[in-house]
Amino acid sequence: MQWPTMDEISAMTPLPEGYRFERLRRADIGPLIEAIREWFPSVSVGAASCYLTEQFYLDKVVMDAETDKDVIALLIKKGDELVGMGSWERESAAMTLYARLGVIAPAHRGARMAVLAMELGEKMGRAMGAGFIYTLATMKMPQMQLALERAGYQLIGFMPGYDREEVSPGVVKRVFEAGYAKRLAPAEEFLRPEDKNMTPNAKRLFDIMFPPE
Repeated sequence: MQWPTMDEISAMTPLPEGYRFERLRRADIGPLIEAIREWFPSVSVGAASCYLTEQFYLDKVVMDAETDKDVIALLIKKGDELVGMGSWERESAAMTLYARLGVIAPAHRGARMAVLAMELGEKMGRAMGAGFIYTLATMKMPQMQLALERAGYQLIGFMPGYDREEVSPGVVKRVFEAGYAKRLAPAEEFLRPEDKNMTPNAKRLFDIMFPPE
């Protein structure tokens, strides 16, 4: 699974006039960390807190001319202003894409950036040969859940206590998150499990989520 070039990315999902995608550079790490801290203050603890550490980008994220790391972080800029970021992780052995973290500056949240970033994730996944893309959505507010559902993602369950959030100053709790997924490969590439290989509980839930055709 090879990350597309910036020319390919720009052609996949054109942004509104004045906005553009840029690949992360080393010089962008500090400003991006400060922007995430400002736009998404609850990220200070939990799974996404790695986005506040320089070493995460140096170790894990594609930068400059690199192509062989598993995480890509695409900046969204308007002129010289950083207004957002979307990041994805490839799972090459499974040929799967995980939509990790997306953040948009409050002043630009009416420009459909989050929706366009979701579209880009799917298009990148298909171009890279991924058959499946998935993500987790907060349960503090319904907007992200609604955006995913409108984009054709399927709710596949709830992660009880997967992540941690600072719910009030100095108070950290484990939180529920909603798991969403979308199939990118053609239907004929998917093998439906045999009934005999599922427990009664598993079969009941499976048949609700994926009714027999």
